[in-house]
Amino acid sequence: MDQSEEVVAVRKNGDGDIVELQLTSGRVVDYKTAQSMVKNNEIAGLNVFRGRDHDEHLRSNADGRTDNNLDNLPTF
Repeated sequence: MDQSEEVVAVRKNGDGDIVELQLTSGRVVDYKTAQSMVKNNEIAGLNVFRGRDHDEHLRSNADGRTDNNLDNLPTF
């Protein structure tokens, strides 16, 4: 049985960076917690990758859609 959640909304800081994510359960987690949850298969539809800055980042799985990309989700 798949217990993983999905991200339904995001909160951004003044620079436009995502700092918190709201999950289908209503739970709000910070960015680092979300990264750990994705690695543990607790959040569906996202993956963690290492960027050019050598830091880890979250991104939506490539599925040909843009409406479910993190930057395009509603804010809360």
